[in-house]
Amino acid sequence: MRQWMFQVTQMTKETPNTPFNPAKDGAQMSFDGRMSYGDYLGLDAILSAQHPLSSAHDELLFIIQHQTSELWMKLAVHELHAARDLLKDGQYRPAFKMLARVSRIFEQLNSAWDVLRTMTPSDYTRFREDLGQSSGFQSYQYRQIEFMLGNRNQAMLKPHAHRADLTELLTAELAQPSLYDVALAALSQAVGLPDEVLNRAPDTPYQTSDAVTEAWTKIYQDPEAHWELYELAEKLVDLEDYFRRWRFNHVTTVERVIGFKRGTGGTGGVSYLRRMLEVELFPELWHLRTAL
Repeated sequence: MRQWMFQVTQMTKETPNTPFNPAKDGAQMSFDGRMSYGDYLGLDAILSAQHPLSSAHDELLFIIQHQTSELWMKLAVHELHAARDLLKDGQYRPAFKMLARVSRIFEQLNSAWDVLRTMTPSDYTRFREDLGQSSGFQSYQYRQIEFMLGNRNQAMLKPHAHRADLTELLTAELAQPSLYDVALAALSQAVGLPDEVLNRAPDTPYQTSDAVTEAWTKIYQDPEAHWELYELAEKLVDLEDYFRRWRFNHVTTVERVIGFKRGTGGTGGVSYLRRMLEVELFPELWHLRTAL
């Protein structure tokens, strides 16, 4: 017994210092001619896409912050396209999952501001001039998301006029119903909506309608009878909730870093972003709460 205990003690003492070889556990260790993790994800292209224009330490943070945000927005566009198509086909449950995912994407985008806010005004001034006229205001994916959700302002095509491909992409989005238009079409099947709501030109800005508020109110007054529409409404509110937080965090971050200077893209900076806080994507879904 003492000999056995001695052996166990020796094994316990030796094991932590023995290098572990994953190959013995079946891990693939050779990738000559085979697809690796980096190959699949295209990491060489992604990790070599950062090109600071100054020697400032924080410029890399600034670049990666915005590049990763664009990647998350690419996924949001992908999910919104699919959710809208599913809603058109009356497939509510899969669409709900995708809309919930978009909300979580904006939660990730919100968290990213916390990292950027570690950059002080002094840090930013060391490379701000190197940005030239470039600005997040010119993000075509952000514009695409706004258009998809229903905030349709044709004047916002102008920052992309130098790229025919981007103008074509955004114009094509304006030619089809927004996510909210599709939701209103579904709502109309249950409670009916006026023609001016359902048949407006899709590329025109949406105007708040008392009839739409009344229709959504009926859904909220009897959710058991209209459960899918009720859940759709809450998924849209949830999405806009996270979207509003993203806008608010954007304003706070900009004010913290540059105060009330004009943006590099020529906007009023904080003053412009504060006006954007007033934009409602699904207005009637917020207005009805007062009357319930």
